[in-house]
Amino acid sequence: MLQTFGILSAVIFPISYFPYIKDTLRGKTKPERASWFIWATLGAIAFFSQLAKGATDSLWLSGLGTFYSILIFLLSVRYGVGGFTKRDIVALCVAGIGLLLWSITKEAAIALFLVIIVDSAGAILTIIKSYEKPESETLITWVLDGTAGLLSALSVGSLNIILLAYPLYICLANFATVAAILVGEKHLKN
Repeated sequence: MLQTFGILSAVIFPISYFPYIKDTLRGKTKPERASWFIWATLGAIAFFSQLAKGATDSLWLSGLGTFYSILIFLLSVRYGVGGFTKRDIVALCVAGIGLLLWSITKEAAIALFLVIIVDSAGAILTIIKSYEKPESETLITWVLDGTAGLLSALSVGSLNIILLAYPLYICLANFATVAAILVGEKHLKN
């Protein structure tokens, strides 16, 4: 059963990016450049940290997430927004500090938690943008990604905080973006 959750996560996660990529190429979705840069970099760290700590079936989430984050970052260079605002620069500095701390510790568990903290800097940028401009995001992508994170967490099968931390974070960050889009849409209608 645990493997089934991992496989479902691995199927849902990449599918969720197709509408986002399509909407980005059509000019509907405007990826936040700094967020996607942070996510591409940190996704790779999360993947290798989990691998070093023995993760197996839950690796699909971070591996595929890294691939698609790199792809969307590359698309954001042409079709995205942000990158040099004050909050983008602050988030990128926080990310840089986190990466520096990770390189000093060289401990996979510490790296994973630093990844989550730094990844949050990117998530906050997209959550804010999603609230302010909900029409600039693809809702279904965030719903499916949050669901994939939940399924990935279920694939772990034990209460191992190291193996559960990243998939649960992915679940929460994505559903927070969903909430920001929905509340932002409601706010614009009023």
